[in-house]
Amino acid sequence: MTDIAEDALARIDTAVKGNDVVLFMKGSPLFPQCGFSSRAISILEHLGVKYESVDVLQDQGVRQGIKAYSDWPTIPQLYVKGEFVGGSDIMMEMYESGELAELMQEKGVASA
Repeated sequence: MTDIAEDALARIDTAVKGNDVVLFMKGSPLFPQCGFSSRAISILEHLGVKYESVDVLQDQGVRQGIKAYSDWPTIPQLYVKGEFVGGSDIMMEMYESGELAELMQEKGVASA
């Protein structure tokens, strides 16, 4: 692995482990750059939880590295308390069933 890839994975690991909830997405919460990222942000906003976001479009190393980090091919990717939850479709299914709100509560995630 190159130093660049290792650096990107280290930054990803720091973001995942340093925040209760982190969303790796395309764009920012104010300006999502794809429909899936927009939907993921909407879900987190509806849940009213504090979260950090990482714009993968700003860093090619992170954009590729996050796929290797989670072994998941698509973006956005949601992590709660260091655990990979899933992408936009999984988030939507979990939100609609109430499972995502339960997960946030079980993990003690702070409200926004």
